[in-house]
Amino acid sequence: MAFDRFGRHLHYLRISLTDRCNLRCVYCMPEKMTFMPSAALMQDEEILRLTRVFARLGVDKIRLTGGEPTVRPGIVALVRALRQIPGIRELTMTTNGVLLSRMAQPLAEAGLTRVNVSLDTLHAGKFRRLTRWGDVEDVLDGIQAAEEAGLQPVKLNAVVVRGYNEADVVDLARLTVDHPWQVRFIEMMPFAGATDFQRLMLVTAAQMKARIEAALGPLEPLHNGRLDGEARLYRLPGARGTVGFIASVSQPFCAACTRLRLTADGHLRLCLLREDEVDLLTPLRQGASDEALRRLILNAVWRKPWGHGLAQGDAPQDRTMSQIGG
Repeated sequence: MAFDRFGRHLHYLRISLTDRCNLRCVYCMPEKMTFMPSAALMQDEEILRLTRVFARLGVDKIRLTGGEPTVRPGIVALVRALRQIPGIRELTMTTNGVLLSRMAQPLAEAGLTRVNVSLDTLHAGKFRRLTRWGDVEDVLDGIQAAEEAGLQPVKLNAVVVRGYNEADVVDLARLTVDHPWQVRFIEMMPFAGATDFQRLMLVTAAQMKARIEAALGPLEPLHNGRLDGEARLYRLPGARGTVGFIASVSQPFCAACTRLRLTADGHLRLCLLREDEVDLLTPLRQGASDEALRRLILNAVWRKPWGHGLAQGDAPQDRTMSQIGG
């Protein structure tokens, strides 16, 4: 089993399949983004081999991320192969939903458990402004397709950016009244290349919650206010779904962290907001045995930091969000 020095059991691995994306969200990457060459990224068999090593260390939950994972060639076959690895009980994906209307059913048939769909606003003009290229109707069609394919419960992720979509939290939260969805509002985190913008445009979870309650009524806390994964969950009066807040900046949940991240170029990242990484892909390509890879992983896991350093002004500068996978 993979435990760090603080006794946390790290059983949840997020795998970035690509740094490429078919959108250019303002809080994630510049419009003229330079991506890594394909040869520098993990190939399917390399992903599968590393996942098997992680599974033998007790990892039982995998989330596929990007960039945008659905733009990776052969994604359905890769999902099918990952689902067959012994020990993996849950295989999920975070996606912008643009391609989901035609991919949800094949992904479900391949063994994908459910999806988290990024949706920062329901307003077509604001959506285009936030994503630079996107059409919100494509995402809404994708959400419907995911539901019909059985990729449930559907979770919607909204990164809230001051001056762009902070007023839209009300309409997004209202979706939970009629739909059994979990709409999760995420504080924007500072990352390489846009940290000043990200800090200035931060809307805290408390501010989001206050705006929603002023418009829609009191939010009832669920699970006695305890975290559900990384979100604190609430329910609007009479709602079928739930509202969640992920307050990575204002209320860090590092003590409950069970996550590791594998970047698209095969580096094990120990904390989303810390720059410490261990290269697994190079030794794999140089012929390292599974046992050698296992030792590399365990040694890295042991030194996983307690938490991030945002309160001290320490923001990661080495990678954009799209290169890590969120």
